[in-house]
Amino acid sequence: MSDGPNFDKHDLIPVIAQDDATGDVLMLAYMNAEAYAETLRTGRVCYYSRSRQKLWRKGEESGNVQILKSLYFDCDADTLLAKVEQIGGAACHEGFKSCFFRQIDPATQNVTTIGERVFDPKAVYKKS
Repeated sequence: MSDGPNFDKHDLIPVIAQDDATGDVLMLAYMNAEAYAETLRTGRVCYYSRSRQKLWRKGEESGNVQILKSLYFDCDADTLLAKVEQIGGAACHEGFKSCFFRQIDPATQNVTTIGERVFDPKAVYKKS
């Protein structure tokens, strides 16, 4: 049995962020060993941004931070489940509570937006 996630097998491992209070799946991101260690040390969830190639402290721009409530790893020690308190009401950079705000109807393949935006991304992510 493993004592935690195995970063020797994969440099980046997927992390499912779930709202601790509601059980809603908020997002999927990745952690490397450094992000994992920071998350445990600070109690605020830190990911590794594949697009920016650096640590991504959730909420560093938006203020929508994730407070770690509990952390689990799967039987292969290569996936994490982070139960979090989502501060600010939105985990998604598009302003929705969850990144999974688009639903596909299997029969028609039509896509429906579920939920309302919590914030306007253009107002929050002002680039200079």
